[in-house]
Amino acid sequence: MTTVLPIDEADARFPTLARRRVLGASGPRVFPIAIGGNAFGWTASEDSAYGILDAYRDLGGNLIDTADSYAAGRSESIIGDWMRSRGVRDDVVVATKIGKSAQNPGLTSSAVSASIEASLTRLRTDRIDVLFLHYDDESVPFEETLVAVDENIRRGTVRFVGASDHSANRILEARIIAGQLGLTPFTALQCRYNLLHRREFEGSLAGMADQQALGVMPRFALDGGFLAGNYRTRSELDLNSTGNIVLGGDAETHLNRRGQKVLATLDRIATELDCAPATVALAWLLSRSTVTAPVVGASNPGQVADLMAAVDVVLTRQQVAALDDVSA
Repeated sequence: MTTVLPIDEADARFPTLARRRVLGASGPRVFPIAIGGNAFGWTASEDSAYGILDAYRDLGGNLIDTADSYAAGRSESIIGDWMRSRGVRDDVVVATKIGKSAQNPGLTSSAVSASIEASLTRLRTDRIDVLFLHYDDESVPFEETLVAVDENIRRGTVRFVGASDHSANRILEARIIAGQLGLTPFTALQCRYNLLHRREFEGSLAGMADQQALGVMPRFALDGGFLAGNYRTRSELDLNSTGNIVLGGDAETHLNRRGQKVLATLDRIATELDCAPATVALAWLLSRSTVTAPVVGASNPGQVADLMAAVDVVLTRQQVAALDDVSA
């Protein structure tokens, strides 16, 4: 169950946006919106990434999400250089994912060890706060992967471990293995979850996350910008004309009656609350009892404030019901 903690003295300089939640049962204290680094080093330059990270931190954010495969490791390098240049390593929670990099693919014991060492080097740090298994590598015995991660937890190079896109059954299996072998259990879960993608998470996976008190970090929270209202017609999907970035979304498939109805409902509620549609879409995620911190990317620093404002938006029961119904 998500725990919302009061503002403490260290957070006093960030007024109301400084709230923190515990990730999972006993993980790190994190801001309820995570900034995603999947564009860093790819469609977002280093300067742009620095501006996004600066804006995020200035508004009280402390949870940065990346992966060793993002831009072939460049995302981690940019984040590491930014933390070093700003002197903020101890002020942020760094989550990264392993398993999909071209250099160390898969989740064998050797791949896990090599991936962690490479990530530590790129991030210019001595520990990864939350290490996610980027996918379920069923070609490797689960015990082998989990033992390799646990060895790094015991060394102090990893603090917590999480699953990414694992089924409810596999998460249960991981808990059983952890109990039998005395390993550190999963603390968090990443999965695709937003107003347009609900079935993948709601049901057995959400139930398992709640049962195991996992901190849920939905990825693609705005579905590549579609739920922010960036793409309402097929012509707007032309990146050269819009200047927006599609990351991990499938906006074209949502340009149908259901997608337009969801956007219309977001627009209406955004007008009622005097905020952006993206803010409302994230506030809906934060209204779910299992969600700790959605992961969302920004194309430029100017978008960050609307993303983080979701923490202060309280949707009415009628507004939540309207979004539930239109997205069902």
